[in-house]
Parts: sequence; C-alpha cells; structure tokens
Amino acid sequence: MTVELREVSAAGFRFRCRLAGPAEGEPVILLHGFPETSRMWLPVMERLAAEGYRCLAPDQRGYSPGARPRGVEHYTYAHLAGDVLALANVFDMPRFHLVGHDWGAGVGWAVLAIDPDRVASFSALSVPHLAAFGRAIREDEDQRQRSQYIQFFLEEGAAEAALTANDFAALRRIWSAHSPEEIEEYLRTFREPGALTAALNWYRASRGIDPEDEEVRFGLVHTPTLLIWGNRDQAIGRAAVEAAAAYMAGPYRFVELDAGHWLVQEAGERVTEEIRRHLRQNPIPT
Repeated sequence: MTVELREVSAAGFRFRCRLAGPAEGEPVILLHGFPETSRMWLPVMERLAAEGYRCLAPDQRGYSPGARPRGVEHYTYAHLAGDVLALANVFDMPRFHLVGHDWGAGVGWAVLAIDPDRVASFSALSVPHLAAFGRAIREDEDQRQRSQYIQFFLEEGAAEAALTANDFAALRRIWSAHSPEEIEEYLRTFREPGALTAALNWYRASRGIDPEDEEVRFGLVHTPTLLIWGNRDQAIGRAAVEAAAAYMAGPYRFVELDAGHWLVQEAGERVTEEIRRHLRQNPIPT
C-alpha cells in the first residue's frame, strides 16, 4: 500500500501530511508526539489502509516547515487541536477515528475536549487523560521523578543547546528503539531552522503539561476510548494511567503491554491489532 506525502493548507498554514488508503474509507487521523514526525505511523498506516481505512498523518504545528510560527503562545492545546479539526475539514472528514502517541495523544485529548462529536473513537498510546496525568505530575512522587525532564524543556535556550550538542546526541539516545531511516528523517526535521524550539514550545505553552487551561477543559470523556501503555515506560508511571479511568464516562478499554514508551517501534504488531480492534468495534455510521 502506497503512502503519499503531500503539503496541505489548513488553519492558515501549510502542513506536510502522509496519506494512505481509499478515499471512501472510514477516516483515521494519526498524531505523532515528541520528538518524532508522521514517519512513526508508516507501519500502522500501511496495515489500516490495506483494510480499507483512509489514513491521514500530519507533521503537526512546529514540525511542518510551513506551520512553524514564532512564539510560545502559538502552541497551546487549543491551537494544536484546532489544526487537527482544520485538517479534517480540508479532507472532508466530518467524523473520524483519532489515534495519538505521546504528545499526539495529548492533542487527541484536547480534540475530545473541544469537539467530541467529530471523533468516532480515540486510541491513545502512552499518555493517559491529561487531567489524570497532570494530577500525577503534581501529587505522585514517582511521576514527579519521571517528569523532571519536562522542567528542563521549559528552559528556553538551555534545552535547545543541550539537545543539539554533539550532533543531537541527546535526541539520538531518546530514539532508543527506532530504525536508522526513522532517525534520519527526524534529524532532518530538527535541523530545520526553528523546528526544535517549536517542538519544545508545546511543553512551554502547556506550562509543563498543565491541564488547567483557560481555553480547553479536560473533563469526562464519552467517546469510545482505548488506552495502550507500556509498563516499562520511563516517562509515564502507573499512577497516571490508573487514574485515567475515573474520567472515562463512555466505553473504555485499557491495554497494558510489556514495553517501553516507543510502543509502535517496540510492540508494533500488537499495537496495530489493538487499534484495528478498536476501530472495528466503533464503526462510523454511513
């Protein structure tokens, strides 16, 4: 199955997007996290497209060269979620399935908070409901320790210097489960002017993944939701994941894997199968 790379205008910007699958298929939007691009979704897209789903995976705000505004204020939850809804409009997707990993899952939770009626199902990888995650960062000692890196990412200039030193050695260590081809694409992106700062601005605009946002209220979720978490995830501990269930007012399924943070790279077949199952259980009415 061929995956097409295309530039698309939406929300006043130009987004680099990967597309696959038949135009008449049920739409699936896949959102990457930090520090990756839509490239991470290739194996999942190929499988879903072969089964008749219409897949869209954008390089999100800050990662696409044509969607990289200056200033932290341009990277709030509302802006990031608004981009997803704008892209869905461009591709004539009045309703769609949503899949997100890491920060992509965070954006997915924001989309559900802003316009839940558009989303037929949500598959969140690694990152639980943001209110649960934010509370764990504040109150759970284990999660506070795991999230110390976030405080460093908030230091403008210092974080960029550390992550780019020695030809991005720190980022190369983060990409512990990735193929050389993936890493090369990610490096090409972060070598572009302003790209790394834009990616870090997601953390800065959220004040360190603070769910207390004036524009987006992260409350109860009625959308059918799947959460997949690796119990060896160094960034997200069990407290946040278990607390997420309290926010699920609709159908909810939790899958725990013996894996780390990079679920697609470490447990790709199982992750894809769980997403496929979730999509089949929640079809979009024709």
